[in-house]
Amino acid sequence: MDRRAFLKTACAGAVVAGSAIAGAPSVHAAKKIRWKMVTTWPKNFPGLGTGANHLAKLITDMSGGRLEVKVYGAGELVPPFESFDAVSRGTAQMGHGAAYYWKGKSEAAQFFAAVPFGLNAQEMAGWIYKGGGQELWDELYSAFNLKAFAAGNTGVQMGGWFNKEIKSIDDFKGLKMRMPGLGGEVIKRAGATPVSLPGGEIFPSLQSGAIDATEWVGPYNDLAFGFYKIAKYYYWPGWHEPGTVLECFVNKDAFYGLPKDLQAIVTAAMKEAYTDMLAEFTTKNNASLVELVKKHNVVLKRFPDAVLKKMGELSKSVVEEVANKDPMSKKVYDSFNKYRAQSIEWANIGEVGYSLARALTFKS
Repeated sequence: MDRRAFLKTACAGAVVAGSAIAGAPSVHAAKKIRWKMVTTWPKNFPGLGTGANHLAKLITDMSGGRLEVKVYGAGELVPPFESFDAVSRGTAQMGHGAAYYWKGKSEAAQFFAAVPFGLNAQEMAGWIYKGGGQELWDELYSAFNLKAFAAGNTGVQMGGWFNKEIKSIDDFKGLKMRMPGLGGEVIKRAGATPVSLPGGEIFPSLQSGAIDATEWVGPYNDLAFGFYKIAKYYYWPGWHEPGTVLECFVNKDAFYGLPKDLQAIVTAAMKEAYTDMLAEFTTKNNASLVELVKKHNVVLKRFPDAVLKKMGELSKSVVEEVANKDPMSKKVYDSFNKYRAQSIEWANIGEVGYSLARALTFKS
């Protein structure tokens, strides 16, 4: 073999060998896992639906496309309130919603969404991530073949939309109001009829008179739904949902079937999504509230102190009753209640104290 032929053969061999070496990780990277995420929210709905979209994109991008997540809005693949079962049985790998929707599965689930006069957004993050909440959540959802994650927070919500003024607790008597979870049970004790509806059904129900009042989230989301077109009075504060966690529940077999690095990516993406959603609601609520009041002439009202005090009393009895219904609910409640007790004094000095001080200088 002459020198030129030898070099040609050697170079060709090097290219083949190099391609094989370089191709090894490429073959691995090309192996794509495709997951479906079903949600309880209308497709692309601001804050909630887009929060699910953001989470799906995060996981897809952070994994370099190895784990691709496709989002299905409420009703696209399964009805909104069937998403829990769909993920549990593996029809979809992920679901996006709020844990109080699943109280029919377990009363304890409600503690991981919102508790009347409970924890705010910061405190919920503290309890879940550092106070033992995540371990209890996983224990609870494990019975349904699910792994639970906090994947967003709306912050404190509004008290709701009404077509009559709420001057006393008696004004709740006979009222049909959309309010899920523990808050719904509280207004029931006040004489109202609580109705649990997915987001997409609230406006037509309020418009038709099927319900008399509703709560949803806060100014950002409520403006998008156009509730100002059919209700006059907008009440605060949202005593029933002081810091509502949005969850992502993942099929356990699917999650633990992932390589460890993808499990870590999913976990990290959930925490980023929690922070991102809270930042979005914090940023957009104020501008939306101004628009509702200044442009659409919504009447902003604060619940009277006597109403809030009575709701607090009813809430305490409702939550304690729920906690005593079964051992798991009691276990979760004890942990939640302990964390709330240790948070109150600092919150009054820190967050509340600062807010009151700031209000002395910057008045609306």
